[in-house]
Amino acid sequence: MNRQLGLVARAKAGDADAFQMLIHQEKTNLYKMAFVYSRNEEDALEIFQETVYKALLSISTLKEEQYFTTWLTRILINSALAYLARKRKVISLSKDMIENVRDTGSVRLEERIDLLEAMEEMEEKYVTVLLLRFYKDYSVKQIAETLDCPEGTVKTNIHRGLTLLKKKLKGEYFDERKNSCL
Repeated sequence: MNRQLGLVARAKAGDADAFQMLIHQEKTNLYKMAFVYSRNEEDALEIFQETVYKALLSISTLKEEQYFTTWLTRILINSALAYLARKRKVISLSKDMIENVRDTGSVRLEERIDLLEAMEEMEEKYVTVLLLRFYKDYSVKQIAETLDCPEGTVKTNIHRGLTLLKKKLKGEYFDERKNSCL
């Protein structure tokens, strides 16, 4: 953590190598999150590049070094939403998307595809909080800070998002966190 804070301080002072090291540390998570939003590799790469560019231009405006990851995630979310709004396209499950879904342990491909399809039908505010909570493992407080909204709103959106997923998935999947079926 101290190493990252030092890199952030150097990057804020204009050190391009420090910024590059920070992006290298975050690149996998950023790309995965961009892919979840865009549902294809080309758009995910475009969102990732736009995020890095915006972060590079505004790194000096970061107020507190310890929030670098949160700050970068917020830039990615805003970039993804803006990019998708510009494209104004309907995102559908394609062969390319299925091929890009990687095995993540015990979760079967069919379950991941069902989850992606269910999330496609949800409002963006629910998808965003669920991704931050369960994919990035952010706390409610961290999500509230990232999205600049009250913690109560985050809790409500997580609850409503999970309720929608449960309805869409019709109790077919086991939730390891609660040790019960969804």
